[in-house]
Amino acid sequence: MRTKVLMVCLGNICRSPLAEGILKSKLGKEAIQVDSAGTASYHIGKKPDNRSISIAKKYGIDISQQRCRQFTAKDFDEFDLIYAMDRSNYENIIALAETENEIAKVNLLLHRSYVANKEVPDPYYGGENGFEEVFHLIDAACTLIAQDIIQK
Repeated sequence: MRTKVLMVCLGNICRSPLAEGILKSKLGKEAIQVDSAGTASYHIGKKPDNRSISIAKKYGIDISQQRCRQFTAKDFDEFDLIYAMDRSNYENIIALAETENEIAKVNLLLHRSYVANKEVPDPYYGGENGFEEVFHLIDAACTLIAQDIIQK
């Protein structure tokens, strides 16, 4: 049975598209289904930020075909695991949950790879180095997530 994972940030153009691409690169399609979304509707239908596309490409991952979408309450039914990039997005996701089971599906992406409340910083205004740092934070977390999925 494939595990279904959703990565969520604010606009779905920087962090969550990277997380989607990175996790997909670590596991085959038979093991996992990965998608990404934003809690805001700013960029629906648009491709990821060019800097996210560029940093992913630098590490052999193509996210250029992804398109932004907004997180909805229906995502709780569709996905087994939902990872928020930061506390604000975590709270926005939880606000749409109707059951304890739905809440239990949601966690911060860096919950295991770093201290419990560590957030993936938004690189949008941070220049090129911000995207490099974010890539490595997400990559470390996705390595652990992939190991967990393989062990199931």
